[in-house]
Amino acid sequence: MKTATEIDPKLVKQLREKTNAGMMDCKRALVESGGDLEKAEAILRTKGIAAAGTKAARATKEGIVASYIHLQGKVGVLVEVNCETDFVARNENFREFVKDITLHIAAAHPLYVSRGDVPGNLIEAEREIYKAQAKGKPENVVEKMVDGKLDKFFSTVCLLEQGFIKNPDETIGDLLKAKIAELGENIVIRRFVRYLVGEPLPSEA
Repeated sequence: MKTATEIDPKLVKQLREKTNAGMMDCKRALVESGGDLEKAEAILRTKGIAAAGTKAARATKEGIVASYIHLQGKVGVLVEVNCETDFVARNENFREFVKDITLHIAAAHPLYVSRGDVPGNLIEAEREIYKAQAKGKPENVVEKMVDGKLDKFFSTVCLLEQGFIKNPDETIGDLLKAKIAELGENIVIRRFVRYLVGEPLPSEA
């Protein structure tokens, strides 16, 4: 079996264009298939990821805002999750998914929904720290180390990249794609806020 570093980025790009699945999903499928493009596409379709990807561009104007209060009122979460139709918004399966998201946010304390929400200046600051930590190593090694540590950083602060609290081997992003495939509609975790009693406000930090 090939490792992730042995997979040709051109193959990843090609698979992504064919399936509209996420880059990391495509890479994992190619690793699993030993670099075989057709087998990797079949793997994605079996998992429902490719089907989810094709729905990703569809408009999400419906959905719900859900809340969760934890630890006798010490932690509170509000989250907005969107879907395409009111029919799905009222679906018990969809609402259970949203409830799981609120529970996860309360427990795992993500700061952003996805990488695209992380401020560029914060990413650059993290990158500079990791470069300094790898100082003295060959440039290609430094880049791999920095990229690896950035991936770890994103998996800590980004909701979609965190391991689901009920099943850490599955990310919230994986859970979302599976639910899109199951319900047959695009679903978007649009925004959330998490409150902790006594935490400093931005102006006080």
